Amino acid sequence: MLLIQNGYMIDPKSGREGKLDILTEGARILRIGKGLEKPEGCEVIDAEGLLAAPGLVDVHVHFRDPGFPEKEDIFTGAAAAARGGFTTVVMMANTKPPIDNPGTLACVLEKGRGTGIHVLSCANVTAGMQGKELTAMEELAEAGAAGFTDDGVPLLDEGLVRRAMERTAKLDTVISFHEEDPGLIDNNGINRGKASEFFGIGGSPREAEIRLVERDLKLALETGAKINIQHISTRESVKLVRRARAQGSNIHAEATPHHFTLTESAAIQYGSLAKMNPPLREEEDRLAIIRGLVDGTIDIIATDHAPHTAQEKERPITEAPSGIIGLETALALGITQLVERGYLTMGQLLRLMSTNPANLYRLDAGYLAEGGPADIILIDSAAEFVPEGYVSKSSNTPFTGWRLRGKVVKTIAGGVVLP
Repeated sequence: MLLIQNGYMIDPKSGREGKLDILTEGARILRIGKGLEKPEGCEVIDAEGLLAAPGLVDVHVHFRDPGFPEKEDIFTGAAAAARGGFTTVVMMANTKPPIDNPGTLACVLEKGRGTGIHVLSCANVTAGMQGKELTAMEELAEAGAAGFTDDGVPLLDEGLVRRAMERTAKLDTVISFHEEDPGLIDNNGINRGKASEFFGIGGSPREAEIRLVERDLKLALETGAKINIQHISTRESVKLVRRARAQGSNIHAEATPHHFTLTESAAIQYGSLAKMNPPLREEEDRLAIIRGLVDGTIDIIATDHAPHTAQEKERPITEAPSGIIGLETALALGITQLVERGYLTMGQLLRLMSTNPANLYRLDAGYLAEGGPADIILIDSAAEFVPEGYVSKSSNTPFTGWRLRGKVVKTIAGGVVLP
């Protein structure tokens, strides 16, 4: 048993908050209330001055396992997640081999069970991520796939996308989309504009995202599929999602901390450390993403945690891989950029980072209630820290050395205090 005393609890699902004690037994919350008595033999954590919140849920992480253990593996990725306050993560399926069959899915899920947090995984939409043939979605769903995505590779065949949506609608599961039309892109990862001009390359135009977002929102409304527009980057896409959400309840979208914090100027300043797909865009896009988070158009914050080795990121800008790590800085960026600046309350931020993503995947997570999961984080929201010394195997992020506010003090998953 574990008793958390004197903390200020926020449950973003119910809206309940206040100075409350939390008593856990095994993997569940037994009681929540004021002045709870300590049972005999119970471990006590004094959370005076701290926020008690549900463990965060990230539905977009790359743990590079199998295939690229030098970048990250499931165990180091899970450790980075715990350091950042995430007790549940959903892995993407663009591994090597890809997670396009029940056998590979079973292997990664088995590894995840040994990490201390809840590690789930999507399966691929298409066999081998080739965009030509749908996977055996029914078998993969039965084997435990949290949802479906070919994240990392856009789906270009409209007929195939429609069929995939029809299948996932019947399965009542989620299909997530990486929206970039490669036919419009010359050197991805850098915005076509000020940044591409600085590097003397073609870059990625905003139209590459807009075109596929428009197509997939239309198909989703026609098929009734539950879709997630991943890592949204343009103001036009935000408007398209806002319009579609007014017509259908199965439309969802996610924003990353780097897209609501940075612009293409960061790519000029940090080079490949700020290169990602889709790229950082203009200030008007960043502000539109924040407005989307505020009004509910964008209902999820996800990290797109994408580790790479230092050697890879040291290559020339056109050769370095896209992506940054994000699990260990996401909450602090949300607090620093959104809460401290008055865009969101702490409860609203936590909802975007726990309750809403859990609801999308129908997970028993993202809330604090008696009988609910004992997945709890303690946050010092006033503490400042400088990101460094990452638990992840990789350190490819422009946020190293920044001064951020909001530090995770303890992460508890399934009633167990993690290292």
